[in-house]
Amino acid sequence: MKTLIGLKLNMSQIFLQDGTIIPTTYIDVKDVKVVGKKTKGKDGYDALVLGFGKKKNSNKSEKGKYKDLDFVPKYAVEADMDDFENFKIGDHIKPSLFELNKKVSVTGFTKGKGFQGVIKRWGFAGGPRTHGQSDRERHGGSIGERMTPGRVFKGQKMGGRMGNVRKTVKNLKVVVVDDEKGIVGVKGAVPGNQGSLVVIKLKQ
Repeated sequence: MKTLIGLKLNMSQIFLQDGTIIPTTYIDVKDVKVVGKKTKGKDGYDALVLGFGKKKNSNKSEKGKYKDLDFVPKYAVEADMDDFENFKIGDHIKPSLFELNKKVSVTGFTKGKGFQGVIKRWGFAGGPRTHGQSDRERHGGSIGERMTPGRVFKGQKMGGRMGNVRKTVKNLKVVVVDDEKGIVGVKGAVPGNQGSLVVIKLKQ
């Protein structure tokens, strides 16, 4: 197995014996199960489908899709593996899948911040507060030229939606593996709000 899914919990700190502080993000992975299998004969490739949590309200098609289970998973993500045949639908995946000090990458959706101006979104300085300034303090300023080229270039940094994009943070070290609590801890920060889904992949 090379992939695990879970919910981002909170950030904390781990203190080593020499006093070193390690910033740690905890990820809840206690309810991860194999909910499906992709095969070369039917789908053209081999893969496992990992599920997390249970969906409260599901429709008939979802129940039929996961008829081999007694529930419909809230989240489902395909995962790579080395020993495809050793896993069966319904198997529980433990956090000890990842060893301590191994490097992983964590993928999730960043925090959404809505529509933001150029100062918050791009770090613009804005205009001066003096010399008759009244309504341009947080303005982006001019955006185009006059005669040449007489238009605004594509990709101009302007106000717009900020955040809520898929992002991957690479080379995070695994510092906590707890099978009893079902928790994996990685050094550093991972994208997303608390309670958001993240995908952990072992670095090859």
